[in-house]
Amino acid sequence: MGMTISQKILADHAGKDFVEAGELINCRLDVVLGNDVTAPVAISEFKKVGVKQVFDRSKIVLVPDHFTPNKDIKSAEQCKIVREFAREYGIENYFEIGQMGIEHCLLPEQGLVVPGDLVIGADSHTCTYGALGAFATGVGSTDMAAGMATGEAWFKVPESIKFVYYGKLPRWVSGKDLILHTIGDIGVDGARYMSMEFTGEVIRNLSIDSRFTMANMAIEAGGKNGIIEADDITLDYIGRRARRSFKIYRSDPDAVYCDVKEYDVSSLEPVVAFPHLPENTRPVSEASDVVLDQVVIGSCTNGRLEDLETAALLMKGRKIHPEVRAIVIPGTQGIYLEAVKRGFIEVFIEAGAVVSTPTCGPCLGGHMGVLAKGEKALATTNRNFVGRMGHPESEVYLASPAVAAASAIKGRITPPWEIV
Repeated sequence: MGMTISQKILADHAGKDFVEAGELINCRLDVVLGNDVTAPVAISEFKKVGVKQVFDRSKIVLVPDHFTPNKDIKSAEQCKIVREFAREYGIENYFEIGQMGIEHCLLPEQGLVVPGDLVIGADSHTCTYGALGAFATGVGSTDMAAGMATGEAWFKVPESIKFVYYGKLPRWVSGKDLILHTIGDIGVDGARYMSMEFTGEVIRNLSIDSRFTMANMAIEAGGKNGIIEADDITLDYIGRRARRSFKIYRSDPDAVYCDVKEYDVSSLEPVVAFPHLPENTRPVSEASDVVLDQVVIGSCTNGRLEDLETAALLMKGRKIHPEVRAIVIPGTQGIYLEAVKRGFIEVFIEAGAVVSTPTCGPCLGGHMGVLAKGEKALATTNRNFVGRMGHPESEVYLASPAVAAASAIKGRITPPWEIV
């Protein structure tokens, strides 16, 4: 019996020739990640263990990104805990103001995750790195603490669902639309504790940035991880960044899947998720009656260069609707700098948008765009739960950068083809 990509990575990291779904295993880790919200708890638990060193100073990554630049005294204290721990234990990969970025944009950019890795992070969207052919999943802060101390974590081997996308992707349709369409089909618990393996001709031709978006939102379907087989597009991205050697895994032809879902995306429209779940999806053409107060373009889901390029293409020579607050947040300092060089930032500012330093900020209702009672926002983020971006009586709609940019200009949810 064959194995899937996810099973092969877990088996190798457990020192086994074969693992099957449901099996409990202990695995060595390649990367342990924490941020300014989750790492302080992990640090507290780590110190209770009484170990004198972390398992490997080069394999722990700490990125204060959720409430930075610090929005208040509490967030400043959180970041101080992380900063002092990094100094005390000699953590090599600590990124703060000036070097930081949104963690799930930053780690791939820095070459800290490579194909075949096993990654845990005390953040649910750690599954982003599956776009590189790595097994990456979110854990709690206590698991992060154990990982920092031992370099190991236990797993229940997940079942796998194969998602096959075929056809020709229409203009303005991106990875965000593919994953929203998928979540709309299977629901927010449709892949609960399962590996979501994305494949097919559409995926093979999909940009790396769109792949990151798809893997990022696997957790919104309940997935343990999302994963895409590493190929030439992956290698073109990671080859000039990778800090260490890596191994590419591929699913066997006779690998066992608990389900196979197939989608012909040739006629797919951009997708919008209505409040208050990512599964509440509709085609953008059925959403045009929603008037907006705010648009956010950014986050670990859609804050990459391709996302900013798409938004800039639609905003160039146009103005943001006077009743809309448009906020653009590049995912990393590197992305920000490249966007400056390419003229995207000038386009955003001339259109009437505000551009923020990299931060998770508004995605979780932290800062840089918190919503008041009754306000409606369209965001390129990943969650639209009740109160996610502010007041519990506000509303969040999820969409791609193309829809977000068009909507910021029109003042209501708008298909991109209406303004070009």
